[in-house]
Amino acid sequence: MTEILSPAPSEGGVSPSGGAVAESVAAHPAWAVLKTAVEAVRPAQSKDGSIDFDAEDAPAPEAVREELERVVSAVQELSPLLPHDADYHRALVTDLRRWADGGFGVPDFLDSLLAFQPARGRADGLQHLVVFPMYTQNGNPDRNLEAVVLRMVWPDWLAELERTRYDNPLFCGITFEDFTSGYDTHSAVLFPETIAVREAPERFTWGGIFCDREAARFRRVVQAACDVTSLELPEEARELLADQERCQQTFVLWDMVHDRTHSHGDLPFDPFMIKQRQPFWMYGLEELRCDLTAFHEGVKLEADGLPQGRDVQYAMLLERLFRFPVTGERKRNYDGLGGQLLFAYLHQHDALRWTDNKLAIDWDLARQVTVALREEIETLYRAGIDRPKLVHWFKAYELVSRYLAPHPGSTWAKGPDALDLSLPPRKLVDEVLPDEFPLSMFYEALAKKLRSVIASTQGITADSRIPATAA
Repeated sequence: MTEILSPAPSEGGVSPSGGAVAESVAAHPAWAVLKTAVEAVRPAQSKDGSIDFDAEDAPAPEAVREELERVVSAVQELSPLLPHDADYHRALVTDLRRWADGGFGVPDFLDSLLAFQPARGRADGLQHLVVFPMYTQNGNPDRNLEAVVLRMVWPDWLAELERTRYDNPLFCGITFEDFTSGYDTHSAVLFPETIAVREAPERFTWGGIFCDREAARFRRVVQAACDVTSLELPEEARELLADQERCQQTFVLWDMVHDRTHSHGDLPFDPFMIKQRQPFWMYGLEELRCDLTAFHEGVKLEADGLPQGRDVQYAMLLERLFRFPVTGERKRNYDGLGGQLLFAYLHQHDALRWTDNKLAIDWDLARQVTVALREEIETLYRAGIDRPKLVHWFKAYELVSRYLAPHPGSTWAKGPDALDLSLPPRKLVDEVLPDEFPLSMFYEALAKKLRSVIASTQGITADSRIPATAA
């Protein structure tokens, strides 16, 4: 495969106004001061971000205020290096001091959130210094104070695709420079809805995904899975797996297409899960639909001569087959369910075989079968527009259970007669088992083999050097 021909990010990046910015904010002495001060404040915070000074072992208010002033001073010292974030940093200082003046109650950083607009000036290599009280998705569930230095990933070829084919003005591909403890986790996103505010904004104007973490954990877990299953990858896939930068470019394209797909197509329900309660297989099908759409677009991009298109196909299949099903708890794990469904669909259509304790994939057939699965889900969606919600849920359950065995104790598997249909649909969600579609014997064994490898990806970045070894 032809190497991706995109310019490497500049060391310092360029501000939207065209001026050069600091070589590395994370290397500046003020960043170390800021990070240390944030880490001193975090342990005192409650789940909602407030600080209860009457609690046992609580620090003195004066001590916390001193640390917060160190954060403020460091932000003010670093801000001139990032002129594109000046408005945000001014609002941030105001929000930090208001929090302190209010006795460190539940934090409200709405004003600084509204001032932070990274999607308005996407430039490859551009740095941002971000400080917010927030939870980190798939990481820390509490709204602790966090700080992160990041860089934008926005190469010319990606900007052109966004402009001409995949309009997504809110999407930000980003990489880590450094971070506080909330990101020393499995979290790979920076989303505005995780930030502590007095009220949700009328609309969110950006969303960031750390493609370096996605790429690094993909490389580690997939390589270990291939070793365990004796899967022989095509040369193109092996080259992708060996190249961190190429994987990052692949994931930022995949994420951009996936993200926009949530609002494109025949959508019988609100795909953004925060707005209504549904059985988790509905979320699993939606996430899988978006990934299958990215795969489909990858096929078209490859046909148009873009090497990133082929890489997206390999990445989506390998990530979904190997990492998703065995990552996280088995409690309404909708991403895991999507990976299980893809594996079963490929296996039952002879594109994937597990024989003599070795895994083999017919890659050409796998591409055809993957397209067929996307068409089944799209057909479900189109028909769903004409169905009541509960009927649509049952039809989706039928699709999933056609390929995956439900738990033998499932009430939903027994059909509508087993449920009290006089209850509103949201109440019937309570009848869904936490693990409605358990792992197959193959995945149970694979999960045990990959447990230590997956655990080793906590806090991983492009610079991590922990070797990938399966148990």
